[in-house]
Amino acid sequence: MADNTSVAVLGTGIMGAAMARSLCRAGLDVRVWNRTRDKAEPLAADGARIADDPAAAVEGADVVLTMVHDGRAALDTVRSAASALASGTVWAQTTTAGLDALEPLAAFAAEHDVVFVDAPVLGTRQPAENGQLTVLAAGPEEARPALAPVFGAIGSRTVWIADDGASGAATRLKLVCNSWVLALNNATAEALALAEGLGVEPQAFLEAVEGGALDCGYLRAKAAAIMSGDYTPNFTVATAVKDARLIVEAGERAGVRMDLAAAGAERLGRAERSGHGDEDMAASYFAGFTRED
Repeated sequence: MADNTSVAVLGTGIMGAAMARSLCRAGLDVRVWNRTRDKAEPLAADGARIADDPAAAVEGADVVLTMVHDGRAALDTVRSAASALASGTVWAQTTTAGLDALEPLAAFAAEHDVVFVDAPVLGTRQPAENGQLTVLAAGPEEARPALAPVFGAIGSRTVWIADDGASGAATRLKLVCNSWVLALNNATAEALALAEGLGVEPQAFLEAVEGGALDCGYLRAKAAAIMSGDYTPNFTVATAVKDARLIVEAGERAGVRMDLAAAGAERLGRAERSGHGDEDMAASYFAGFTRED
């Protein structure tokens, strides 16, 4: 049965578009906006309504969902929509924004009487396409009924962490999770680069660890991308660079040295500078062969 919840999705890149399609499949009333309209227009075939600007997208919406590149972009986007945001609108902020950016986002929501929910997601493009993300959510109880059909459409699980979106509880957990994801990605890429350099067949490495404590699904997924040369983005190098830097900054703020994250940020940055920014983050493999003066 179709739900009558109206959702405005602001940002239809890799993740936003996939989430919008999941919302459409669930029968919700979906409006979408993207800074580059061409990225939003294909969603009309899935049942979404394309808006010319953020204000047109959020007008009359029960829930606003932001999925843009970073915290600054999220703030710019909702500022553009401010004139059409009704008091009491629920705003699920799913962008990985970082702790420093979260504060002005929450302040904007308070200023405009919008119910702010800090709701970053775990998962990449395919889980988003399948409606199987994990939503990490922090926000008031009053927001949860409106968000139930939304989070139910985009995710297989919602983990409510706190009742205050401004606390940053969900963002803090997301940064911890992403520190692990990026470490696994970079370790896989570096191991396969070393195998190439030493003349070791990558498959021999995978067979050596198969089924043991050193094996894991993420190793298999990223190794498959590298070995096939298919870097179709699920999570781009450029986005991984941004997230790695947010992780390092969060560690500094907490007095924790993030040595692996810092090295990973440099490795990913090297891959981006060598032309792989729009490819899947498994392309950090190429950083192993890139020399910079």
